[in-house]
Amino acid sequence: MLLVGELGTGKTSFIRGLAEGLGVEGRVVSPTFTLLREYRGRLPLHHLDAYRLEGAPDLFDLGVDELLGGDGVVAVEWGDRVRDFFPGGYLEVDLSYGEGDEERLVCLVPRGGTWEERLRDLEKDVNGK
Repeated sequence: MLLVGELGTGKTSFIRGLAEGLGVEGRVVSPTFTLLREYRGRLPLHHLDAYRLEGAPDLFDLGVDELLGGDGVVAVEWGDRVRDFFPGGYLEVDLSYGEGDEERLVCLVPRGGTWEERLRDLEKDVNGK
């Protein structure tokens, strides 16, 4: 999952909510200076911050390619900086400011792979159809 949006739109907050949903206990913090943090819950959560990376090749140095086929969730803040690393598809979570100071807009965008079908299934589950 690649999170994109301006500074302060809630990328880390979104991941905190994701972590809570996965049953992660403890504090979830931005990996800005460590680049990659791992949390244990129902599924492992691999939280990456790509802001300080020069581009997609840096993800190989971090071993992210080994995480992609696993049973966990890979969530990348500033994902627009490393899109080229994920040619097989990913879910893009686009965060933007809303009208009020505390309002945020979240748009889920399927990018290849099975994400379009997965989002249709999610919509059916949410809407009860």
